[in-house]
Amino acid sequence: QVQLVESGGGLVQAGGSLRLSCAASGSISRINAMGWYRQAPGKQRELVAGITNGDMTNYADSVKGRFTISTDNAKNSVYLQMNSLKPEDTAVYYCYALLRASAYYWGQGTQVTVSS
Repeated sequence: QVQLVESGGGLVQAGGSLRLSCAASGSISRINAMGWYRQAPGKQRELVAGITNGDMTNYADSVKGRFTISTDNAKNSVYLQMNSLKPEDTAVYYCYALLRASAYYWGQGTQVTVSS
């Protein structure tokens, strides 16, 4: 079991920045990758960014060059630095952890709202 607690969402104007944090606890040694999905109203949940234990990263095309994912040295927290935010980035952002048994664990979600 892994528990994920997110923080850092909020309201920001277009062009601004936010930093999301996600702290994992529990069976941390079984985590293979962590990252972020988001879900906007009326849309499907989509992958925003992910990072593996080997620090390989992947990003949605829509956020490349604007968002940066990182972890701490202990690999039990993941961060998402979001710059040059756009109104279309407005969504609930969910942290995830992927364990070795291909099991996903999710955070409770944090709202990001970008005003134009």
